Amino acid sequence: MATSEWKFDFGIGDAAAGYTKVTADCGYDQAQGYGFTDVSRVTTRDRKAPDALKRDLCIPADTSFRVDLPNGNYTVSILMGDWIVPACTTLKASPGRLLLHLHSVSAGQFVRETVAVYVRDGQMNLTFSGPAPRVNALEILAAPHAINLFLAGDSTVTDQPEDGFPYAGWGQMLPKYLKHDVFVANHAMSGRSSKSFIDEGRLEAIWQEMKADDYLFIQFGHNDQKPDEERFTDPSTTYKRYLQQYIDGARSRGAHPVLVTSVHRRFYEENGQLMNTHGPYVESVRELAAEQGVPLLDLAVMSKNLFEEIGEEEAKSLFMWGAPGEFAQFPGGIEDNTHFQEQGAIRIAELVVSGIRQARIWPLTMYLR
Repeated sequence: MATSEWKFDFGIGDAAAGYTKVTADCGYDQAQGYGFTDVSRVTTRDRKAPDALKRDLCIPADTSFRVDLPNGNYTVSILMGDWIVPACTTLKASPGRLLLHLHSVSAGQFVRETVAVYVRDGQMNLTFSGPAPRVNALEILAAPHAINLFLAGDSTVTDQPEDGFPYAGWGQMLPKYLKHDVFVANHAMSGRSSKSFIDEGRLEAIWQEMKADDYLFIQFGHNDQKPDEERFTDPSTTYKRYLQQYIDGARSRGAHPVLVTSVHRRFYEENGQLMNTHGPYVESVRELAAEQGVPLLDLAVMSKNLFEEIGEEEAKSLFMWGAPGEFAQFPGGIEDNTHFQEQGAIRIAELVVSGIRQARIWPLTMYLR
């Protein structure tokens, strides 16, 4: 019978019963199928407490623990703590999907958090960072029947590559706000419109995985405006017709479509109000949601309110605005009024969660943290 559970005990000495021991020098090896990607960034400590899992630990500083797994959904239970000093850990699943953010644990305390990880490349990569990261134990359990929240969208939603940090899409940050019962399956891709996403077979890939009671969040518009034939849609005709395909396909599979208006760009009028750079596309989404009885997350309104509240200058801290030398991947600096840095993507993900609550999307609201 195929394995559906993997259990790892991190630290020094003998493994707890039923667990595989992982020490600081346990580098990833394809033959064994697990290990740290950079052992030079890992240290271990043995606090010599009586509890087998809590007595010792690994300190993985900006490195990943990799496990070879069949594609699927997995719940990951992580035990974190240290007997003598406070711990503070950020945990991401590759590529950059935020699971825990600066999760603090007092000295002498231990917490067990359970998160949802969506694996589609045959490997689970869990990246540890933060000022004082700790891991005592991991338990990974297959969850084939869990709810999937599929995302179809563009660069403001997608999982931005890790070598582009701090670039991030709001879909990358969304797992932090969901309980482990829901798995974010982010299929959004940079540069795509409602039309090109379908033409490239990306929507078909979602249909191949979707099952009854899953969700499909749909946010397009940024690239539907582009004049090239591959992407352009007319807001009053073809744009609606393409979006209708997402709605009909989800409903035919017993899943729940949700329309999302495009998040605003950082362009301001002289009076400090945000400029509407999406024109009639936003209103078309609102009309379609009303016509079809589809829940609407009006991210355009919510992001407009946020950006006007904090103002033009402060909004730079949400977008990819960086001075020369500020971001390692962009040594010459960057000024981007469309795409978000990680802190901005976190704020937009918070708006999405607020929108789920406001729209009373049941039972999804029950799974919000």
